[in-house]
Amino acid sequence: MRHILGGALALMMALPAAAAELGDDGLHKQPWMRDTFKDLREDLGEANAEGKRLVLFFEQRGCIYCSKMHEEVFSDPEVSNYIDENYFVVQLNLHGDIEVTDFDGEALSEKDMARKWRVMFTPSVVFLPEEVPEGQNALEASVAVMPGAFAKGTSLDMFTWVEEKRYLLDNGEDFQRYHARRIQERSDGNTD
Repeated sequence: MRHILGGALALMMALPAAAAELGDDGLHKQPWMRDTFKDLREDLGEANAEGKRLVLFFEQRGCIYCSKMHEEVFSDPEVSNYIDENYFVVQLNLHGDIEVTDFDGEALSEKDMARKWRVMFTPSVVFLPEEVPEGQNALEASVAVMPGAFAKGTSLDMFTWVEEKRYLLDNGEDFQRYHARRIQERSDGNTD
């Protein structure tokens, strides 16, 4: 009996804290994702009013890498809480038909906006500044793009690097150097 209970406990501990729900569009949903009219100028204004950074998540139905991120990374309380506290998240569907209004005023479907911004992989996370210069679109204005699935350490480091505006520092520490330093500081033997 003890062996069975121990095995069940080990299995429960190996499972993600909380698997994200799938919405009607087939995309994973997190409590910190915003349901907006997808006018990025309005979304940026709301993010700034809340003292948060605007970030766009491009995902698609059936994306195994999106599932990995939601089940293994975004479900982690440390990552989830950090995103919730610091970011205004707008989810976009790589193949979606919902209209999105870019910072430059152009309104296109999600799938056409993805083409405009050259988003080809999911997940792709687009980080935006607090102010977008007149006439620029989201891709031109972005301060960083995280294309693909990454483990907890890399993801949390990217969200932290952007939130702390480390991309503005002239100290020679780009994201890769910052991430390498953070790996050493964690010194848990994990190279993530």
